Amino acid sequence: MKAALELLKERFPDDVVSTWTTPRGDDGVTVRASALREIARFCKDDPRLDFKMFLSVCAVDRLLLPENEPRFEVIYQVRQGREPWKKLHLKTYVTEERPELPSLQPVWRGADWWERYTFDFYGLRFTDHPNLKRVLLYEEFDGHPLRKDYPLKGRQPLLPMRPVEEMRRGPGAAPPVAPEAEEQERTR
Repeated sequence: MKAALELLKERFPDDVVSTWTTPRGDDGVTVRASALREIARFCKDDPRLDFKMFLSVCAVDRLLLPENEPRFEVIYQVRQGREPWKKLHLKTYVTEERPELPSLQPVWRGADWWERYTFDFYGLRFTDHPNLKRVLLYEEFDGHPLRKDYPLKGRQPLLPMRPVEEMRRGPGAAPPVAPEAEEQERTR
C-alpha cells in the first residue's frame, strides 16, 4: 500500500498534507479539503489504486483538545475492489466558521447516508449532496448532539404527535388480513 501513498503524493503534491500507516496496516492520507473530491475520484478510478468500495465517514470535534484549530476532523474509509483487506483513510479538516466539504456522494454512492449522518450529528455540510437532511433525528431537533459544545441538559422542543399512516413492511401494499387472524387479535 505504500505505493498508493507515494502515488497520491506524486499526483497531488500540493494537496497531500501528510501520510501515515497504522499498526494494523491501514494507510492514511491527510488532504486539503478543497481537493478532496478530486483525490477521491482518483482513488476510485485509477486502476493502480482501485478503491471502489466506500465504507464510512466519521468526524471528530476537536474543541476540547489543546490544539483545536481547525475544529473538525473528517475521516473517510474506503476499501480496494480487488484486494478488499486493503483500506485507505482519507482525512481532512474543516473550520468551525465554515464547516463545509464537497460531497463524495457523486464519487461513491455509499457516501449518501454517512454524509447525512455526519450532518445530523455534527452539523457539517456537504455541498452538492442531493438530499442533505437529518437521517436519525427529527427535522425540528435543535443542535447537533455529537458536538462538544452541545448542552448535556438541554431540552428539545416538544412537538405534537404526528399522524402515522398504516404501518407496512417493505414495498407495496399491506397484505390482506385473514378473518380468523382478525378475530384472534380482538379476543386478546
